[in-house]
Amino acid sequence: MSTLRWATRPETAADVPAIRAVVLAAFETALEADLVEALRADRSWLPGLSVVAETPDGTVVGHALLTRCHIDDTPALCLAPVAVRPDHQRTGAGAAAVRAALAAARAQGEHTVTVLGHPEYYPRFGFRRASLHGIKTTFDVPDEALMALDLDSDSPLPGGILRYATPFGV
Repeated sequence: MSTLRWATRPETAADVPAIRAVVLAAFETALEADLVEALRADRSWLPGLSVVAETPDGTVVGHALLTRCHIDDTPALCLAPVAVRPDHQRTGAGAAAVRAALAAARAQGEHTVTVLGHPEYYPRFGFRRASLHGIKTTFDVPDEALMALDLDSDSPLPGGILRYATPFGV
């Protein structure tokens, strides 16, 4: 499939079933789809930071979610999950949703975003190994998979223990 210029926007209440369908299609189990629903009901949810990518006819095919986390006591954001329908993967839909979510976070005055993900994928957005900034988790993860992004060069990344929102279960 050719790369399209994807339309992105914050999710609306009408998008909830389509987002669930995208996340269910993108992952092997319902864990990530259930996580999105649990985060939507949690105090970590931040309006405007759940972003969809859609086809020209308005079909939602991609989703990126940023929710509140903390590095020690410093507020930060967690990027998870990012999902694209399998028939639209490798078309830029996921990247468009991630870029739009990061831009929305920057516009809202957020400073730090973390992600636990593929070290080959997320550096294209500016993510770097979190350990370089003294950011770590309380559970074992490959060093290269835990990454952080500074949205505001005037505010250096904080170091400390990454604390996820309760629905993540860690």
